[in-house]
Amino acid sequence: MKIAMVATECTPFFKTGGLADVIGSLPKALTHLDHELTVFLPKTASLPSIVLEQLEWVETFDVAVKWRNQHCAVLRYKEHQVTYYFIENDYYFDRIPFYGQADDGERFAFFTHAVLDTINRLNFTIDILHCHDWQTGLIPAYIKTGALESQPKIIYTIHNLRYQGVFPHSVFDDLLHLNEQHRLGLEHNENINFMKAAIYHADWITTVSPTYSEEIQTPAFGEGLDRLLCERKHSLSGIVNGIDEEYYNPSKDFHIPYTYHRQPEKKQENKKALQDKLGLTISENTPMIALISRLVDEKGVSLLVDTADELLREEDVQLVLLGSGDAHLEEQLERLARTHPERVSFYKGFNEKLAAFMYAAADFLLMPSKFEPCGLSQLIALRYETVPIVRETGGLKDTISSFNEFNGEGNGLSFTNYNERDFLYTVRRGLWLYRVEHLWNQLLQNIYQSSSNWVHSAKAYENVYNHVMTKGAWDQRDE
Repeated sequence: MKIAMVATECTPFFKTGGLADVIGSLPKALTHLDHELTVFLPKTASLPSIVLEQLEWVETFDVAVKWRNQHCAVLRYKEHQVTYYFIENDYYFDRIPFYGQADDGERFAFFTHAVLDTINRLNFTIDILHCHDWQTGLIPAYIKTGALESQPKIIYTIHNLRYQGVFPHSVFDDLLHLNEQHRLGLEHNENINFMKAAIYHADWITTVSPTYSEEIQTPAFGEGLDRLLCERKHSLSGIVNGIDEEYYNPSKDFHIPYTYHRQPEKKQENKKALQDKLGLTISENTPMIALISRLVDEKGVSLLVDTADELLREEDVQLVLLGSGDAHLEEQLERLARTHPERVSFYKGFNEKLAAFMYAAADFLLMPSKFEPCGLSQLIALRYETVPIVRETGGLKDTISSFNEFNGEGNGLSFTNYNERDFLYTVRRGLWLYRVEHLWNQLLQNIYQSSSNWVHSAKAYENVYNHVMTKGAWDQRDE
């Protein structure tokens, strides 16, 4: 099939979160199944110089955003059998930070029009057009109203339902080239909602784990769109993300001092090296727990903040923490590091090299999320032979099974209820397992057997594409 994807970030070009990892890996995985892949992206300010030097100019034209005529250049880049088209407009896309701007509605309306105009002008033949997250949510609506000369089938992936692209009602008349009859498919709670537009119009909807696909059909996780998602349940599925196991590879990672593969003694050397680097007490027998996360309420960081003093008082353990976000959570983690300088280290911000070092050195990784559509950190932890401690929600529930000391099954530790008691109990259970050699070795063996590559996920997407191609276009009126 000829498959085109539309997104706003992609490794190695531009990344703010897990979406970039998906767009960086999934198209490549699909080419291994003999599909032809094209990816449309905005040309951002952070595009690496090595890529900039290889960009090939394709065409320049003006894009109409209602009464505005805006410059658009299309640039091409090829890598790993995938063709990338970058939409260039410095006024809209040469910005740091890239998201959260006052004119986001206009910026991504422009991106929508520019992508569709590019497809028409270059006479692309596309079987599947696969759009990702709210920034591309208008595209399914436009295609259903005949904006493309061809009629590809439309797949839409929700990476995080919380972020929907909600704008004032005036956006419809001021920015969108849609007739009044199409307003219903975009309106939600007296606003224009880009994600609702995609859910309403796409032929098939996917999200990033089977459990999350069920959760978002409930009021607790549906972010106000649960009713619409329930209506679409027969064309909604969850597919767990994978990771690029060549990139996340402790046997080749140049960020870490001691590369390894199923060698616990080398992992302990990394631990001692990180302890030395961070000024912690050097002790290979002291279990190390890492947290690598955005510091926001949904990630469950408050569970650690509220229990850390008790944990440090009663257990021989070290905490290595990396992230930024909520000021209160940052202050609390800074306090922990000041209070326990030989046992706690906190790096505020993101540092790719330090994050890799932490994955390689730590014995445990914390992910006690309130909700987690899929999560990549737990998959990276498995790859680095680090035991994930997670809450059973979304993709965490689908990828981590709690270790059972009686039958020896399970590749991590998990708890169900979001509260301090259950969280602390699970952490302590992990520390106990660490000290029972035969159980710890069995848990590590299970982790060694865990696979998180894109092979299975790409095949699942291929099945969705095949189903939609044979089923035909979905029509809201059929519901």
